[in-house]
This record gives sequence, structure tokens and C-alpha cells, in this order.
Amino acid sequence: MTQQWSAPTANGPVTATVPVPGSKSITNRLLLLAALADGPSTLHAPLRSRDSTLMVEALRSLGVSITDGPDGSWLVVPGELRGPADVDCGLAGTVMRFLPPAAAVATGEIRFDGDPHARLRPMGTVLDALRALGADITGSGLPFTLNGTGSLRGGDVTIDASGSSQFVSGLLLSGARYDRGVRVLHDGKPVPSLPHIAMTVEVLRAAGVEVDDQGPNTWTVAPGPIRGREWHVEPDLSNATVFLAAAAVTGGEVTVPGWPTKTTQAGDAVGDILTRMGCEVVLDSRGLTVRGPERLTGLDIDLHDESELTPTVAALAALADGPTRIRGVAHIRGHETDRLAALVAEINGVGGAAEETEDGLVIDPKPLRGGPWRAYADHRMATAGAIIGLVVPGVEVDDIGSTSKTIPDFPGMWATMLEVR
Repeated sequence: MTQQWSAPTANGPVTATVPVPGSKSITNRLLLLAALADGPSTLHAPLRSRDSTLMVEALRSLGVSITDGPDGSWLVVPGELRGPADVDCGLAGTVMRFLPPAAAVATGEIRFDGDPHARLRPMGTVLDALRALGADITGSGLPFTLNGTGSLRGGDVTIDASGSSQFVSGLLLSGARYDRGVRVLHDGKPVPSLPHIAMTVEVLRAAGVEVDDQGPNTWTVAPGPIRGREWHVEPDLSNATVFLAAAAVTGGEVTVPGWPTKTTQAGDAVGDILTRMGCEVVLDSRGLTVRGPERLTGLDIDLHDESELTPTVAALAALADGPTRIRGVAHIRGHETDRLAALVAEINGVGGAAEETEDGLVIDPKPLRGGPWRAYADHRMATAGAIIGLVVPGVEVDDIGSTSKTIPDFPGMWATMLEVR
């Protein structure tokens, strides 16, 4: 359900400490591994948002026990995966692309569908790969039906993962449960968002799975058990960038506590990005702190591996002093919405000057004005509007409720941040 929202304008420099909930990318990977494990697992500090709730409900529908712990944790007890089941993917790429490879070792009929826009998101790569590995699937995108026999042959499969790193991660996460494991070979343009594949490899190894990622564009997962264990979920660094951006555009100071000193999350790149735009960035025992400059500077940047940050960087660029060019992100045309077209339409709609290139955006700063800002049911488009609204009065985001996809109460967190002095 859409939720109209008047983006609040900051009265001065934003100064706050903003704890950020757990990583969506890590939470949904760990939920899936825990469901396929050889014993119970506990996820501490998981993200509880629409995307992770969809994953929980999907796994429960397949026979996995997931219960709430007293400290906000989830206790996951694996069970024999089985249908019949109906899986609602919502608009969650991690559900629609990670769960089918796991459901391929279930028994029975499992039907997948999602939000209207989810039916437009590329799925053929995953489904064709699963067919090549021995799965029985009817359909080439949402909705589709998987008829499980309780096991999957596995083995070698060649895919074009240039549209999304999730195509690789989805196959790797379940590969240890396949009879022959899985060897994924990428053939095509460079795979985007490689840090997300590194994240997948890291959690697999932490669960005792043997992974070989030494060859170029090749990842091999050996067959074998997945170990149940206790997991601690890092804060979601990509979501954190939005709050750090508040310091950047208002000349304020925002700290996100619990920032890891070492991580595979793509959002960690925000420190370098904001430094290049003129901010002071410090990582210490308090967390990551950003102090905004008097005026932001534009930059020329390749976000191929950190493409989820594009809406945030574009919002910052629209408020900077000089032009910005964002490169390497053609694939985000296939994200929750066509993010390149959406960013151009909305930035230009409030008086900016943005245009699409073959693989990104060029943004020339202009004086901005208030007006409607469409979210396109996309959480990161909604938060981009919130950033601009901090310094441009009258920005009206048409669907702030879309942020519940990865941030449980974004409007409340935003309001609290602005109240702190």
C-alpha cells in the first residue's frame, strides 16, 4: 500500500548517531543456508523487513521451522523441504533468485510469484541454469512452477550473469546440497556487484562448505554438509549510506555505530565516495562518522561493483557544486525499477539536469525546487527523494512505504535523526 510522505527539510546541519538494522543481503543468505544445514542455527541481529520476512515465510512454507528468540534473533531448525507450496517473492531479488535453487532439492510442486513489477525482473538465467542441472521447471519468469523430486544432479553450468550477481550467488548457496555440487561458469560481459558474490563465498566457507573461486569467472561448490551454527549479522551498510548522506548534504555530522572494520558489503565503499565528494570520513571505535563540507563536489565514478549505491550518489550529485558522471551501472535498469530512467525523470522533475548514458548517468547541478518525487515501488528511489528533501523544501515522495523492503521504519528513523542535536 503506497504512503504519501512530505520529505522533512533540515533546519540546519544534521548531527546524530543512527544505529542501522542488520544487512538484508547477509540476513537472507544466512536464512537460506540455515534452512539447508545439518542442524539448528541462530541468527543474531537479523534484519526484520519485508524482504527478510518474505524469505522467512517462504522457507516456513517449505517445512523449515523459524521461531523468534528473546533477543530479536531467529532460531532456524531445518526440515525436509517439501511442497505443495506457494512462494510470494514480493519484489525481493534475494527470494526470487536464491530460493528456487534450494527448492530444487525439495519434493512436490512449488509455485512462485511476486509483485507485478517482479514479473518484469530477469529470471530466465536462474531457471535455465536449474533446468540444465536437472530441475523440472515450467515457465521462464514469475510466475513459474518447480516440481521437485528431492534431489538435484548438479554439476557444471554456464550462464551469463552480466545482469545480476544474484544469478551466481543463488546457485552457489544451494550447490553443496546437489549430488555433484555445482560449478558455475560465467560467459558474458563483466558480472556486476562482485562484492555480493564474495559475501556468498564467505558465508558458505563459514558454514563449512568447500568453495573454489580462484579461476576467472568460475565458482565451484563441492557437495557436502552445510553446518548449522550461530551467526551475527552486520549492520546494513547500503542502508546506512542514506543517513550518512544527510550529514554530507547539510554540512552536519552523522555516526553509524557498529561499522565493521572488514566486510564484503558493497556499502562499505561509501566512505571513499563521500571523501571524494569533499566529506571528512572517520572509522573508529564509535563507528563510521561523516562530516559534511560546506559544498559537495561532483565526481566521475564507476559504481559497477557498488551499483546499489547509485540512487544515493545521484541524489548527492544533484546537490553538488560540479557535474557528476556515474558509469558501469547499465544493469540497474533491471532492478526493482529501471533506476536510470527513474533517477533522470525525478531529478529533472524537481529542476535538475540529469541524462542517461549507455551505462550510467550524467548529472549537472541546477537549482532544485519542490514537487512530487515518484518512488516506483523502489526503496532506494524513495530514500533518494528523502535526501534531496533535506535541503529542498516541498519534496513529496509518493510511496515512502516502499522503504519497508529493507528498512522497517524509515520515516521514524529519519524523523529521529533530524530531532537529535
